[in-house]
Amino acid sequence: MRCPFCRNSESRVVDSREVDEGQVIRRRRSCTTCGRRFTTVEEAVLAVVKRSGVTEPFSRDKVVNGVRRACQGRPVDDDAFQHLAHRVEESIRSTGVAEIPSHEVGLAILGPLRDLDEVAYLRFASVYRSFSSVEDFEKEIADLRGAARDD
Repeated sequence: MRCPFCRNSESRVVDSREVDEGQVIRRRRSCTTCGRRFTTVEEAVLAVVKRSGVTEPFSRDKVVNGVRRACQGRPVDDDAFQHLAHRVEESIRSTGVAEIPSHEVGLAILGPLRDLDEVAYLRFASVYRSFSSVEDFEKEIADLRGAARDD
């Protein structure tokens, strides 16, 4: 890590702290040449591999925007969107892989969205799973009803 003051490439770590539930490490460093202190932040990058093969960083905002569209007109508040996106990210990170296909991100959204709002879940699932007939909806609704009876 280069010192932002003198551009020296050697520094020593003075202090380290976990932030964001251990997803980020904040390090306080001291330059071995000029002695000035600076902070660095280290974060494990989670990448999403799109269908086209392009890789991009995971984005909670993209999860929130997709779920917000599915929840349009439903009684769901912004905190619920953020909480869902956090659950999705935790679920994906718990797999231990650095790159995940976008299809897996969609699957990770379905469970928490089903718990949040069943109508929004049906909307999202219909697009995500490419429902092509009324029977597809009927089957999914039957599954929802069966799950509700099991609870």
